[in-house]
Amino acid sequence: MDGFLQLGFRGDLILLSARSSHADLGSQKALICPPHFPGQLAKDLLHPSPEEEKRKHKKKRLVQSPNSYFMDVKCPGCCKITTIFSHEQTVVLCVGCSTVLCQPTGGKARLTEGCSFRRKQH
Repeated sequence: MDGFLQLGFRGDLILLSARSSHADLGSQKALICPPHFPGQLAKDLLHPSPEEEKRKHKKKRLVQSPNSYFMDVKCPGCCKITTIFSHEQTVVLCVGCSTVLCQPTGGKARLTEGCSFRRKQH
């Protein structure tokens, strides 16, 4: 036989040691692992916390949802409302007074100082 496993109990831990007959692998390797309780997990996979879900990638959430949204932006000069995408990739100008409402960045668009916004509902 090439190698064998020994299983031993020490308190509430299971000691698993492996011995090999090969000279280059070494004499003994030990792994300590907690006892297995069938049916119990460290965290509830069906009911994750909202903070945990927000941190996950949009496709790896329990229910897939995008990170982007549309918003109504109010111009500070003429008080006209313009609808803008959150990840806008072009400069958006106000229809009334032609002031810059947002500028693109690598991800979300940066709103101009003084502009107020409201996230649109579906």
